[in-house]
Amino acid sequence: MKKPAFRKKSGAGPEEPFEPAAVEPAGAGETRPAVGPPSRSAGKTTQSLLAAAVVLAAVLGIAEARPPASPAKADAAGAPSTAQVERTAAVCPQPLQGLTGSTTLTAYTPPGTGSATGGAGWLADQSAPAVPPTAAPSAPASAPASSAPSGSPGATPSGSATPAPDKNAAPADAKLTLTKPGTPATGPATNGDAAPGTGAVATGALAPGFTVTQTTVVTEQRGLGLSGLTCTPENTSFWFAGASTAGDRVDYLSLVNPESSAAVVDIQLYGDKGLIDNDAANGITVAPGSSQSVLLSTLSKGAVTDLAVHVVVRSGRVGAALHAADGAKGADWIPASADPAPTQVLPGLPADTSAARLVVWAPTDDDADLKIQLSGKNGWFTPAGNESIHVKAGMVAAVDLGKVTRDEVAGLRLSPSDDKHAVPVVAGLRIDRTGGNGKSDAAWLTGSNPIGARATVADNRAGASTLFLTSTGDAATVKVTASAGSGGGTPATKEVQLPAGGTVAIPAPEPAGLNGVFALTVETESGGPVVGARMLSIPNKDVPMFTVQALRDDHSTVQVPQAAQDPGVVLR
Repeated sequence: MKKPAFRKKSGAGPEEPFEPAAVEPAGAGETRPAVGPPSRSAGKTTQSLLAAAVVLAAVLGIAEARPPASPAKADAAGAPSTAQVERTAAVCPQPLQGLTGSTTLTAYTPPGTGSATGGAGWLADQSAPAVPPTAAPSAPASAPASSAPSGSPGATPSGSATPAPDKNAAPADAKLTLTKPGTPATGPATNGDAAPGTGAVATGALAPGFTVTQTTVVTEQRGLGLSGLTCTPENTSFWFAGASTAGDRVDYLSLVNPESSAAVVDIQLYGDKGLIDNDAANGITVAPGSSQSVLLSTLSKGAVTDLAVHVVVRSGRVGAALHAADGAKGADWIPASADPAPTQVLPGLPADTSAARLVVWAPTDDDADLKIQLSGKNGWFTPAGNESIHVKAGMVAAVDLGKVTRDEVAGLRLSPSDDKHAVPVVAGLRIDRTGGNGKSDAAWLTGSNPIGARATVADNRAGASTLFLTSTGDAATVKVTASAGSGGGTPATKEVQLPAGGTVAIPAPEPAGLNGVFALTVETESGGPVVGARMLSIPNKDVPMFTVQALRDDHSTVQVPQAAQDPGVVLR
């Protein structure tokens, strides 16, 4: 498959390291006072010591006059405080590979409640990160040096100096910019087999909760369907369950390296007989600022019906996404799973699910015996005929669940059959929806973490979005907010009550006077934990095209450790 070409941004090498002046160690013997009048060098030493004392006094005075601010609500035990993030980044995969269609990118930041101001948000075709330009040449040795440091108020910058670029500003080649929280920005992605991945960055007030959604409509018959995903941060490990190289399946892995150095990636494929050993899957080099597609059928050594895929980055960091296409039966992105855990919850089964196939992987050191449960409108229950699944160590097990939802929305939970034998697993679920004419589309669900304080999905359209919310524990209350539209509209809010262990589906609230696309934000107000997913459904040519994205905590805040005032640190 053809690899896209990329334009790398120019830049300079690293700055010269700072080298402190050499300090001569003191002798081991006893020091005696000098006999006779002090020498001129001794006078200079005395002046230097006096100057050092003045500087230390000034530093200590500043430290006393400007003590570190006490974090809000700090307790006596020095517990960490909460602060908003100041920069958020995500990576979107190559939009299309071998299929004709159109891809839309939508970015959104919820209105903030913190004190952060300014900042920018942008999306750009992925290329090597820009490096600040070379500093202006230093003055000749004969030129007098300024007595004031360059950063001090009295410094006079040289007229020939080149100002450093603002690393928080959108680049000139940004394809989409986000100007303010509360209003989404949307635009087309680059299309075609040579299209690169997309880098997304938000800073300042636009960083907390920054979310990017990528949605593709495939219009050719052999892959007609809707594919969508929420773009994720770069990482060193990704799990996917539910891939395949059998039948009409064409599954590929998109690797995007946003860093300025090359990444080395291993792709581990697991089937019903364990790890599929293939040297071609190891040591894959992804050049800096580049995107690369890997067709799974070139690594699986023949047709394998059910696969779990582990992407391991042994050098650098990448963004990874897995796309699955099953001929005329549907296509979508297989979302990256939560980390292996003994209990996995997969939200987002629509009521009209016509078929479902569960794929589970267990680690190489132990078998896993798991209960299968569904969350219905009144709580958890066990589906008749599909009570459990056994997974051999290091292998993949799969089971067809059929029309398991029985015309009711649901979430699926896997948990240990014996609490004393808890084995971490990875799970994925393919779901199909079929129209009255027999045409279908498919989507994939995966193990998901709770929403937490807040989660957002960016690309929603009038009459097309449905929320699936499951309280995995106690009864819960959540607040759902529809943003203004990308072209106008007034935000709308709705409160939703969830029974303990129950699942509720609601048509997404929509902003009044909606123009364009809008974002949905879900906040947990009480109870829970709550997991959720958003289904976007856009029927086309009698095909019930749809895609499902899990709602995940936007991690808009971080824990900041306490700092105690200690002026004496300058003496150590």
